[in-house]
This record gives sequence, C-alpha cells and structure tokens, in this order.
Amino acid sequence: MPRLALIVNPFSTGVTRAAVDAVEEALRLRAEVTTRLTSRPGHATELAAEAVGTFDALVVFSGDGTYNEALNGAAGRIPFGFLPGGGSSVLSRALGLPRDPVAAARAVADALDEGRSRTIGLGRVNGRRFSFSAGIGLDAAVVRRVEAHGRSKDGRRVGNLVFAGTVGAELLRRRLRLEPALEVEGRGRAAFALVSNGWPYTFAGPLAIRLFPDDEPLAGALDFVAPERVTPASASRLLAALVRGRLGETEGVLSGRGLGRLAVRCDEPLPLQADGEDLGDVAEAVFEAEPDALTVLG
Repeated sequence: MPRLALIVNPFSTGVTRAAVDAVEEALRLRAEVTTRLTSRPGHATELAAEAVGTFDALVVFSGDGTYNEALNGAAGRIPFGFLPGGGSSVLSRALGLPRDPVAAARAVADALDEGRSRTIGLGRVNGRRFSFSAGIGLDAAVVRRVEAHGRSKDGRRVGNLVFAGTVGAELLRRRLRLEPALEVEGRGRAAFALVSNGWPYTFAGPLAIRLFPDDEPLAGALDFVAPERVTPASASRLLAALVRGRLGETEGVLSGRGLGRLAVRCDEPLPLQADGEDLGDVAEAVFEAEPDALTVLG
C-alpha cells in the first residue's frame, strides 16, 4: 500500500478528535497513514518538507493557513490532498472536494489508490507561494485586524461573522475613503490591490467571490483588480461589483488577466497577505504565476 503523511492542525475550526479518527479510518482503507499534528505557526512547512522522499503523498486536514504553510514546504515535490477543516477552506472547495472532511478523505484515498491526479497552478508573492489569492493594502489590513482578535481558549480562530464585521469596521474607520497609496507597474496608481490565481478570490459563506465573471479555477495565471480610490459615493458600487464577480470590469478600477508577473510599489510600507496569512508590511510586492506547480489528488 502507498505511504501517506497526514498533517493535521488540531486548532482549525472544523478539526476535532472524532473527525481526525474518522479521516484516518477513511484514508487507511487505501494507504498506510502516519499522522502529524502541528503545534505552532510554521510547523506545517517543516512537516511537509520532511514528508518529501519518505511518503508517496501528503494530505492536509486544516484550514487555508496550514494549507499555505504545507505548500511552501513541499509544493511540486509530492502529490497533495486537502481536507476541509477551516472556517472557509477555500482551496479544498475550489478543487471541488466535498465539504465533509470524511467524504473528502474518501475521494482523496480513492484517487491515490487509482492513480488519479491533476495539476494546478499556484502564485507567488515575494517568493511566498499562495494557492488562491493575495493582496496588498485593504484586505491585508483586515486579515491583520482579524488576527488581532486572537484565538479562543481552545486555540481556534474567530469565525466568518467576525471577519465580515471586521471588513465593515475597517472601512468605517477609514470613513469609506481610500486614496491612491501604491503604483501598479505599467498600469497606474490605486488604493489597494487584490490578486487571484484564477478563481475564487475567496468565499463569503456559499458565495464564491471572483474578480472576473469567467475566471478559470486555480489557473496558474494571475488576475488582479486595483480600485484607483474609494469614496463614500463609490464604496457601495464597488462592493456590489465585487459580489457579482465584476470588479475587474468596473469603471475606476485598474485590472489585468492571465498575467505571469505583476509588480506593485507602495508609497509607504503596506500590509501584505497570501491565502489569508499576514506577511507583514512591504514597500514592494512582486506577484508571479507558477503554472502546473502542484499535483493534487481527489
């Protein structure tokens, strides 16, 4: 039987001891499973790197932050499976896996047993890989404010309602006004920039948020939108366009599709995020496409 490493973040929203047991049982029908629990930020990167050359495949049961860590530890060097354990689990949903982690584990195990896989593209920003999205400015500031809420007593992050509320609070804090604060190389000045690896940019509950209406999923080619400015008069129009998946087609928004590279330079250092992970403040962000970068199961 193939040897499979299972990386689990026990603090992810949807991960429980019972769920881990059930996932292990489903995977063991098709593979020998060795489970490793993460214990600190960055631990999944180390565990994923250690799995290369020792195991035939790597499965991650967590949310998107731990997915991202594992991708950066072993992307391209071992087949991956992703089981939904987070509040949104954007990547596993974009791959079309079941929302139930045990059903997803069965799908991944069957694919491993039958030798079925596919390749997807990734993005990079300043060398850090991301699977679905990255951003500089507003959305990264929201990620940071959400992180500032800390975790519950059992170590879990706040939920989607708090995230949505934080978006509103951040806009109100800025009085619904964002002036140009960065330069998109060759395109012009803008208030902030959102970059996606095809679709989705993220999920809002059941709704997939796209930058363009006909994006391809996880394409390994970058799309971006960058509103030139946000004012009280334009804020609701821009938000409605984002929800409809048409922000990239909206007046007053810089945009581009299918790019291999995109450079952004900030007037002063701004927050940067990748797959919902705060990467600190940067004066420049270079986004690059990485086509056919990852083999996935399921």
